[in-house]
Amino acid sequence: MSRVQLSELSAFAAVADSLSFTRAAAHIGCSLPTISQTIKSLEERLDVRLFNRTTRSVALTEAGERLLAEIQPILERVDQAIESINAFRDKPVGTLRLAVSRVFALRGLGPLIRAFLAEYPGINLELAIDDTNSDIVRNRFDAGIRAGHRVERDMKVIRVFDDCSFVAVASPEYLAANPPPLLPEDLKDHNCIRHRAPADDTLQPWIFDNGERRTDAAVEGSLIVNDFDLALNAALDGVGVAYLVEPMIQAHVAEGRLVRLLPGWSYATGGLFLYHPSRRQPPMPLQVFLDFVKRWRSAGTPDLIPSVTAYGASPLIAAPPHRSSLQIESNRS
Repeated sequence: MSRVQLSELSAFAAVADSLSFTRAAAHIGCSLPTISQTIKSLEERLDVRLFNRTTRSVALTEAGERLLAEIQPILERVDQAIESINAFRDKPVGTLRLAVSRVFALRGLGPLIRAFLAEYPGINLELAIDDTNSDIVRNRFDAGIRAGHRVERDMKVIRVFDDCSFVAVASPEYLAANPPPLLPEDLKDHNCIRHRAPADDTLQPWIFDNGERRTDAAVEGSLIVNDFDLALNAALDGVGVAYLVEPMIQAHVAEGRLVRLLPGWSYATGGLFLYHPSRRQPPMPLQVFLDFVKRWRSAGTPDLIPSVTAYGASPLIAAPPHRSSLQIESNRS
């Protein structure tokens, strides 16, 4: 039997981790026919089937599971050995992969990423929108950014942005035909634009607190969305009442496109956290990103979601054409 190549084992591990030839090919940067041929050649070289394949699914055989368990620690040590060379460079290089919620990616991430890439031009950053709370380890992300209550307990985290509050808003056009509510209970008489969370398919509760009383308002409406920007645009179009975080609507309220309802009533939600799996020796790109985020935050961060000055505008990343990916370490703060 001829010697198995490290590239073949890396390709096998990529397919085994994702259970998808397409995703594995995209991850390692090759074509689908190339990775398919690589796995076929590996199976022929070993004289054993490693995957059961159908047109709809890919699954490891018993032999494939055994091989994966044996080679994963070896591949990790190879990665660590290569990563250790970073210590001899003046500037870190490598790739960081980050999964981030859509609202934050479209509005709050730009200043942080722009400054980081300017300081570390040798690091490629790959950003992926993820509102499903997917497993970042399984999907080969180095780190993620999401609301604190959605971060797994076994992750290391560092706070990126402080808490903000949900409020109810509607357009002047909608309110011209519908008297504004005076209490949260009055929302039952309004067309409320509800949000279904992609992560768990549940409808978001409309919770309000005025410092003396907290209530979960019963709301109904003709429109349900799974994206906060859709809810914002629907409110701007006069469809009904939306329940959104204050930074998303501040500019629209200031310029008269939306009206904040129920003054004094809001609901504070946890901030956003950068999280990553615990590791003894984080990769250098992750480590420098960790340190950078801490410095960036201690120096004073901008608003969670900067003002949007034009209807439909998305003031996001205006940075050099890098790809990216990340990791982080710290405790909850």
